[in-house]
Amino acid sequence: MFRPFIILSFSFLLLNCSCSGNENEEVVITPPSEDSTCPATTGLTPTGNYDVLIWADEFNEDGSPCSDNWTYNVGDNGWGNNEKQYYKFNDPDNVIIEDGLLKITARRENYRGAEFTSTRMLTQDKFSFVYGKVEVRAKLPDGGGTWPAIWMLGDNITTVGWPECGEIDIMEHVGNRPGWTSSAIHNNAGHGGGYFGEEQYIQDATSEFHVYGILWTPEKIEFTVDGVEHFTYNPSDKNTNNWPYTAKQFLILNIAMGGDLGGNIPSSFTESTMEIDYVRVYQ
Repeated sequence: MFRPFIILSFSFLLLNCSCSGNENEEVVITPPSEDSTCPATTGLTPTGNYDVLIWADEFNEDGSPCSDNWTYNVGDNGWGNNEKQYYKFNDPDNVIIEDGLLKITARRENYRGAEFTSTRMLTQDKFSFVYGKVEVRAKLPDGGGTWPAIWMLGDNITTVGWPECGEIDIMEHVGNRPGWTSSAIHNNAGHGGGYFGEEQYIQDATSEFHVYGILWTPEKIEFTVDGVEHFTYNPSDKNTNNWPYTAKQFLILNIAMGGDLGGNIPSSFTESTMEIDYVRVYQ
């Protein structure tokens, strides 16, 4: 359902960010191979109309995600949100491609002091871009405590930190509030509990695939579900505090467990999976 343009600040949505309170964060970088069989860059020339596919992962090859396209965050330090999972490095129990789908699974598993394991994969140092249309076709995990996200961070996070780098949350969902998905913007002008964002209800978000997307231009960032706009961020007086979105950002896919937004994890939870059909970027 179409929602009118609105900018709201919700106190209950905290960032799902790799940059707050993560002094011990380990980022594992796998160099691209020279004989890649899974290139994501198309080599096509953008038109500026956001209709030329420049990068995509269709997840058509069974096995591990392509190391030329994705790397991983690894650790269990709460990730700034008091999360309960340990993010493992490319473990098939937590991430695998099967039957044309990327499957990210959060599991109840005692591992290195954590009670749960999961995956956070990202294109940092592999692929980033400025301005474009992003489409991710996904079916979300169910179960209390799950906190899946499809989002982006600025390349310059390693030099300026967060929230100066800017964060674009294409989609977040909380298993304790089934069907309510949200989109958000974090920057110096608003972040953490004072972010800019909007949420909407998708009844079958955990049972059917939907396309979560953004259209990011020099003037605005428009958030869509199945091609229908539901939130647009467009500050009238753009400056470095409210509009750091003039520099490249990279993509992130993950499922967190519990934490400040994920909330209570029921004792009956064993595992749940987010399935992703494709990730596509147009310029």
